[in-house]
Amino acid sequence: MNLTFLRAGALAVLLPLASAAPSTPGLPTAATAHPLQGNKPDPAVIAQFGLYNNPALQKLIDAKGQQMEAISDRPGDYGFTIVDSPVINAFATPEGHVYFTRGIMAYFNNEAQFTGVLGHELGHITAQHGKKQKRNNTIAGIGMLLGQIAAPRVMQSIGGAVQQGVGLWMLKYSRGDENEADGLGVKYSTKIGYDASYMADFFQTLQRTEEKSGASTPDFLSTHPNSADRYTRVKALATQAKQSAGRSTFLVNRDQYLRAIEGLPFGEDPRQGFVENSVFYHPDLKFRFPVPSGWKTQNSPEQFQMAEPNGKALLAFLGAGTGTLDAASQALVKQLGLTGAQAQNTTLNGFPAAVVEGDQAATQEGAGAHVRAYLLQDGKSVYAFIGLAAAASFATYAPQFDAVAKGYGRLTEASKLNRQPEKIHIKTATGTTTLAAALAANGIASGRYEELAILNGMKTTDRLTKGMLYKVVGK
Repeated sequence: MNLTFLRAGALAVLLPLASAAPSTPGLPTAATAHPLQGNKPDPAVIAQFGLYNNPALQKLIDAKGQQMEAISDRPGDYGFTIVDSPVINAFATPEGHVYFTRGIMAYFNNEAQFTGVLGHELGHITAQHGKKQKRNNTIAGIGMLLGQIAAPRVMQSIGGAVQQGVGLWMLKYSRGDENEADGLGVKYSTKIGYDASYMADFFQTLQRTEEKSGASTPDFLSTHPNSADRYTRVKALATQAKQSAGRSTFLVNRDQYLRAIEGLPFGEDPRQGFVENSVFYHPDLKFRFPVPSGWKTQNSPEQFQMAEPNGKALLAFLGAGTGTLDAASQALVKQLGLTGAQAQNTTLNGFPAAVVEGDQAATQEGAGAHVRAYLLQDGKSVYAFIGLAAAASFATYAPQFDAVAKGYGRLTEASKLNRQPEKIHIKTATGTTTLAAALAANGIASGRYEELAILNGMKTTDRLTKGMLYKVVGK
């Protein structure tokens, strides 16, 4: 959550998005006009991930993206945006917009890798893969934590809105589509002068992040299925492209790229909120509240969600504007479509508050949901905790909803208020040494050597020469 999105009207995120599945206009041929209007980032995507405000990196992705679209098979009015998410991912909407996370920007080690993946994403647009996937309704989610709750209306009201708005575009492509996008990525990046073989090296970096974590596949690979022969295939395509390019030198631009990401946040940004020992802290907005033990959480710019592990209950926290409690209560009742709603003024942990309770009607797909919302006045801001569960089981979860709302308080602990994100720092090797030795000299704990080696696209035993740049992370 960040201050930018905690605004009047933020409760609208609880509603299904009218523009969740916009129609896709016909993509042009190279000889036609440019009907696609993907140059503006979609509000639903920004609501989910947040915008990463870095003019230098935004200028880089704009410049390379525009170079590529001009020489692509289907020139169009495309857009390119970096979003403020630590996950390693890149995706493109059928409407013609490419998104890179700051997480994936951290793992590139040169402009050639960056442009290879950029060309790959542009290839999904120009080959109309997203349009085909939408037509076939092969839709993948974006990692929302909620399972199928007993009341589908609940999913529609909270998680479903974002899933409809963004999930349509996080598409799992076929092997054929992936191979075609790889080929187009090689083609486009080579055409603008880069050595496309480095795109294959980046796929290896992604594989190593998966192996290191021992957990789920990185987001990029989960939406872009990998294959054992992909590295070899892309290397071969790059060799062929270079041979037919009519030039003998190709750009890599390692130092330029590394200098451009100096200071890039690495991993989660605690300034926008973090969970520690079952408590959610927000240093910038200076509040805290408990999280039910064992519940899954997801933080986004517009709301913080807490979900019962089996998806049977949801508690969402979000900003409800700067008006009165009465106005916020009335807006919430209307926006959630509550029937039989009752509101009661009270205080919660010393804060003026209102508790609103009501039902969401049953749908053909399932039973109705019961809602209890707690609105708190904290200074000029009104915040809302919105608890939802199937009517039949609401009483089971009501005590947990109550405990969270009553636990809301101001954050005063210096250790939490002063929490800072880790950032990438670019260092220069002072002499010939191994990467591990260089990391040690910078105070990096030995347990993180492999993590930092992957971040650098190297092995811990690889040798750095004098003057060579490399990445470390720290405050």
